Amino acid sequence: MTHFTNRVKQYNHWAKVEEPAVMWLSGLHIPESYLTALVQTSCRIKGWALDKSTLYTVVLQTKNPDTIKKKPEHGCYIQGMYLEGASWDMERCCLVKQPPKELVYEMPIIQIIPTEANKLKLKDNLRTPVYMTQDRKNRMGVGQVFTADLKTQEHPSHWILQGVACVLNVDY
Repeated sequence: MTHFTNRVKQYNHWAKVEEPAVMWLSGLHIPESYLTALVQTSCRIKGWALDKSTLYTVVLQTKNPDTIKKKPEHGCYIQGMYLEGASWDMERCCLVKQPPKELVYEMPIIQIIPTEANKLKLKDNLRTPVYMTQDRKNRMGVGQVFTADLKTQEHPSHWILQGVACVLNVDY
């Protein structure tokens, strides 16, 4: 019920006031459509080819959405994403081994930025799949929503073997 109530609040704010500065991505019915619209809008404004554009992410050093006053010119900020298989070091801004008995870690606010794919040169990053649920699919059997770029000091294969992924909805 809490999820439904928060979803209605977000939609009402969006419809009556403005698009939220920090989007709760799992509160959208089809978050993939929202992300696709971000890329399409940027392509239209900047004259990029849609099929040669992509998204990348930057993890901020805050979990508090009230610290963000306005949305970025291109892209968005999102909240409510959870990390499985690793934890996040807020000071070093990178993946770290998860502490004992911590199965899920709530990520800080993440900025999603549309860009041209050929200009994206990421180093020391893990292309992390983001799924709707911990089952790594939604109720209709659809899996991945998008791919997040998370900084790492380990080789990416270390985290792949750990099964690191992000999810938008967590079952407690």
